[in-house]
Amino acid sequence: MERPAEEIVSASLKKLALISTSLNPNSSRSIPTLQPSSWAGTNYEFMIFALQLAIVAIARRRKLLNDDVIVSLADSSWEILDISGSDVTDVGLAEVSIICSQITAVDISRCSQITRAGVAELVQHCKSLQTLRCGGCPRSNYTARRSLGVLKPKLIDLEGDSWEELDAAEIAHGAESLRWLIWPMIDKNSQETLAAECPRIIVNPKPSPLGFHGLEVPLEAYADIPLDNSVVKDINPTTWAVGGFVPRSVSPSVSENTEIELSMAERFRLAFVERDTRLAPKRAKNARQHQRRAEREMLMSSTNAKAIALASRATKSLHGKT
Repeated sequence: MERPAEEIVSASLKKLALISTSLNPNSSRSIPTLQPSSWAGTNYEFMIFALQLAIVAIARRRKLLNDDVIVSLADSSWEILDISGSDVTDVGLAEVSIICSQITAVDISRCSQITRAGVAELVQHCKSLQTLRCGGCPRSNYTARRSLGVLKPKLIDLEGDSWEELDAAEIAHGAESLRWLIWPMIDKNSQETLAAECPRIIVNPKPSPLGFHGLEVPLEAYADIPLDNSVVKDINPTTWAVGGFVPRSVSPSVSENTEIELSMAERFRLAFVERDTRLAPKRAKNARQHQRRAEREMLMSSTNAKAIALASRATKSLHGKT
């Protein structure tokens, strides 16, 4: 006999040790239990939502977060997305961006498998994105540099046979709502480019009681606080602790020197892959244009084709008059 859904969720809550009394003995809250009538009716959906976020946060800390996990748990109600240091790729980020289009803050730092193409998908689908965290490792820093053109709002001048052939998606604007960019190891050229071409984007704001340039810095823009910290602050750390693993602290000087780990050959390879992905839609559009031109030329050169086309037009004209 199958167990009721309420019992399964309640058991999962206890297993995750949500709202641990051992860490916060003064808290008046305790692990909730599900009653089949009143409590379940009003809080069941919220508990499922909280469990999804908690599982994602714990999976990320245990180095288990990948495309399959994040896509299967993604929910349209999410407002933050922290996949930092995970194995999520461009494919997973693109799918989550479509599902969670209301996201306002994203952390993709130390994600070595995310490229400019993934950032472009994020910007395209998440129009409310205000805070973006990136960098943290050589490949992620490279992706951030390559993504500056995606982040800066702009208009693209396109040419075609007619305006009807231009897709609205191709006349993109970039990250219109982006305000806070957290990139601790940003290079001087990138910082100067953003300051000159898009001063609205504030890079690495310093938390202050007075705000930053008259603006209150949101909690999501605090680099020293994990983006998903609010999700796991009441969860016992032993839930995600990995036996025998002790994280090592890395000094800033060592982190800066790790830039040399990305070889020149790897940079060329990544640039080629990103360029090929970026130009794929344009190649497809050119192929469609060539096909239409070939069909028109065939109609002009073939007597039978001309006769068929004229007969078709005449038939349509007669039907229109009747």
